[in-house]
Amino acid sequence: MRRVRRAARESLPLLPFLTVVAVFLLIPTVTVVVNAVYGDGVFSLDRVAALFSGAALTALANSVLLSASTALLGAVFGGLLAWLIASSPATSMVRRAVLSLCSVLAQFGGVALAFAFLATVGLNGVLTLWVQQAFGWNLAGSGWLYSLGGLTLVYTYFQIPLMVIVFLPALEGLRDQWREAAVSLGASTWRYWREVAVPLLTPAFLGSALLLFANAFAAYATAAALVSQGSPIVPLLIRTSLTSDVVLGQAGFAYALALEMIVVVALVMAAYNLLLRRSSRWLA
Repeated sequence: MRRVRRAARESLPLLPFLTVVAVFLLIPTVTVVVNAVYGDGVFSLDRVAALFSGAALTALANSVLLSASTALLGAVFGGLLAWLIASSPATSMVRRAVLSLCSVLAQFGGVALAFAFLATVGLNGVLTLWVQQAFGWNLAGSGWLYSLGGLTLVYTYFQIPLMVIVFLPALEGLRDQWREAAVSLGASTWRYWREVAVPLLTPAFLGSALLLFANAFAAYATAAALVSQGSPIVPLLIRTSLTSDVVLGQAGFAYALALEMIVVVALVMAAYNLLLRRSSRWLA
């Protein structure tokens, strides 16, 4: 009995956290799952079967393509930037400024980010008009910013600083003793990176890329602000299912799409946790 009381007393500080998890994660997840398979009090898989329709599969393919491409671009360029930051002295003002800027830009998304790109390279953007007047080029073209290619550019904007934040601890975890040991054994700098540093950093790099994939796959506000018509990705197809005035009664289909997103993100995060667990062995 004393052990039970002690355990309850020690877990009491976790109560606010558990409450937040229950309200904002568990309850919404259960609600989505139940409404995806129950309609009017009757169990049915018709809503889940609708996920294999042409529009749903196209949206899923576009979402995966968008998330994978921006995750790859963000991982490569963000990884290079993180390496440059890790190579600079810890007391460098440039290092501190870049890290602060990355922390801000990683959270700079949604409508504000969409407006920034619209005001810069949109059909009537400042840069678009200036380049057109100075060189006669139309940067906006036929409206590429409002397509999947435009979303790729905009998403990469916040994927790169996010990669810096999540990948930099792995780079800083490389110890100078490992390089010194490799050099003392006759290894060159290239051989040290190829046979020591890169194998150690690979799990952290892949895990960070998976985190970028999940981040892009679940993003909604930026795409919603840029793409006012059509549903090229799953989050926008959910919006269309809930707000369409043409096809009514699609709320159940929206729940099924949300369930699909939960499954995809859960698989990605499970793989991310496995890679993180592997990289944490030497980071510790």
